[in-house]
Amino acid sequence: MKDIETRADIELFMREFYNRLLTDSAISYMFTDVAKINLEEHLPHLTDFWEQTLFHKGIYRKNVLQIHHELNDKETITDLHFEIWLSHFNNTADTLFSGTNAEKIKTRALSIASVMKIKIFN
Repeated sequence: MKDIETRADIELFMREFYNRLLTDSAISYMFTDVAKINLEEHLPHLTDFWEQTLFHKGIYRKNVLQIHHELNDKETITDLHFEIWLSHFNNTADTLFSGTNAEKIKTRALSIASVMKIKIFN
């Protein structure tokens, strides 16, 4: 397997990752009923965020914490949601990629989720 090397790799990762999330009934409603995302419209934003997070380049300028804080105001994001999200994230990474950047993106996801949990729940 190859490593995550390009924006196209990140887009492939995000598409597969969100397809997994959207088929998991324990969390899918957060995206479909609460956040009401349209994956095709949301995918470029997700790709922008992770491109900036992983490669330190790109155009993402939104406040991710604020977006999730507002989501939490509509429907409480629980520890279980974070666990499911991270599990799908890591499994998707491990299914599609192998290498330094694949490990780095999983570490960054854990870090971001940990900070969000602290900021949202406190």
